[in-house]
Amino acid sequence: MWVERLEVSELRNIEKAELVLESGLNVFVGSNAQGKTSLLEAVGLLARGRSFRTEQAFTAIRKGAPALQARGTAVASGRTSRLEVEVRSGTRRFRVDGREVPPREYQGRLEVAVYATDRLRVIRGPMRERRALLDRGASVLWPAYRQAARDYERVLAQRNAALESGGSDMEAWEERFVELGARLRHRRGAYAQRLRAALCNGGGFPSGGELYDLATGPELAGDEGAHREELRREVRVARAEERRARRSLVGPHRDAVALRVDGEEAALVASSGQARSLLLALTLAAIEVYRRERGDAPVALLDDLDSELDEDRLLALCRTVAERGQALVTTAHRDWVARLGRLGRVFHVHDGQVRAA
Repeated sequence: MWVERLEVSELRNIEKAELVLESGLNVFVGSNAQGKTSLLEAVGLLARGRSFRTEQAFTAIRKGAPALQARGTAVASGRTSRLEVEVRSGTRRFRVDGREVPPREYQGRLEVAVYATDRLRVIRGPMRERRALLDRGASVLWPAYRQAARDYERVLAQRNAALESGGSDMEAWEERFVELGARLRHRRGAYAQRLRAALCNGGGFPSGGELYDLATGPELAGDEGAHREELRREVRVARAEERRARRSLVGPHRDAVALRVDGEEAALVASSGQARSLLLALTLAAIEVYRRERGDAPVALLDDLDSELDEDRLLALCRTVAERGQALVTTAHRDWVARLGRLGRVFHVHDGQVRAA
């Protein structure tokens, strides 16, 4: 899976850029605030229809412009698609091969995995960020997971409304809540197991000797039925407290997800460098899980990759991602880029202008 051509217009400080990319490694080099990350953001928009830098994609529109556009030729499973995303204030439009389509039809034609420092909230932020990490990865891999998560969120909202009102119909939602909650827990656990296996192997990342681990609870052996019985027990134990709190206090939306470095909780003990390394290892592990399941790898978007890595580890990582699929990497350091040789294509970025080396 890769982006063959990329066209960007009116995105942050990029007025217009057209690039021909390699199927392996592509490196964008330039000083800070020149537009390197914006090029990765454009690929993310092309894949997901939203920015990985902000919840409000319209804020990325270049000052004074009415809209931003990202266009590209994506190659996946031997099929070539012409993709286009247009973002205006309050609206987004999607096109495939020149035909406007709804978001649901657009999704799944291009996938990306993102490493960026603003995503360190996955390591240090609230628990919901770590749950969201698993849910995003599993939803990309299995469309049925996305539906299971939506079904659970819907019944959770209905159950919370019944708890808030103190109505007698609360128990009417209980069995459905248990059924859908158990289904989501079971599927989340299946994805977490795959991600953990790849993460314990470093995800292919040449680490500095740290051991990474992931755990999600409750971890139960057996099928979905075991999760139903456990969630039913939790609901029974928490019933009085939930009535007092007037909200659901147990279920997948409250489950813990632990990320560990050398056996200790990363959110509590990880240094800045360890947190970045763990985030990078998680990104590469997610790529590896996807590749093993689908036989193809999502496009790796690796921003400011050399902020914590020495040159030898950095070059080893670049070789790894180049072998597995397409990777777009940004850096402000020109010295190690010179050591890449013919490993990938290099682009110089300055003041929103992009030039192939």
